[in-house]
Amino acid sequence: MEKSILIVEDEPLIADDLFFHLEDIGIDTIEVALKYEEALEKVQSRQFDLALLDVNLSGNRDGIDLANFINRQQSLPFIFITSYYDQETLGRAKKTDPLAYILKPFDKRDVTVNIEMAFHKIALQRAKPSQFFVKDKEGLLPVKPQDILYVEAFDNYAKVFTASNAHIVSHTLKSIEDKLSPFGFDRVHKSYLINTKRISRINDGYVFFDQTPIPIGRAYKNIFMSKIALL
Repeated sequence: MEKSILIVEDEPLIADDLFFHLEDIGIDTIEVALKYEEALEKVQSRQFDLALLDVNLSGNRDGIDLANFINRQQSLPFIFITSYYDQETLGRAKKTDPLAYILKPFDKRDVTVNIEMAFHKIALQRAKPSQFFVKDKEGLLPVKPQDILYVEAFDNYAKVFTASNAHIVSHTLKSIEDKLSPFGFDRVHKSYLINTKRISRINDGYVFFDQTPIPIGRAYKNIFMSKIALL
């Protein structure tokens, strides 16, 4: 399968170095943009599989501004190239959800490992369905993973709860967990699978979805709490 990468780097020597690294590892199509405006034109006029974005582009807009545009307007995964470690820049960069960071000065191994890992993540993301279908008296209804709050087990059946509906499906909780875990779902109890991105709060051994409490089982508590990021 052919792969294409856009390099956005305002230092020509570094751009050339990246270009030759990518050629060496077998990337089929490589284009270079030295300025924000040139990069903007390229991402709007053709399709790339991946972009390498220098954080510190010369001019009024930087690589993070370009990443924000890509997130709003395009479906283009990207990696940041940076030598900047200040907290403000890092905070802005994190919000754009890059696949990885390549730190300057880099070598061929740094580039190769990050590119390979990025394409692995892209392949996994593309393999995930955008929605599932559940049986209903009206037929098969689409349900998007991000709309599911939690799933409750009932013997060999399960009940899938969204903010507005509940759907009964004839599958075990384990089989549903296998399908939903790539979307950020975790078991917190032998009878409950939850969407961690939709939690309203956690309190006194329960996770809440609005006013609905879901118990955290003792066997699951330590693993679940270890995944929670605290400020």
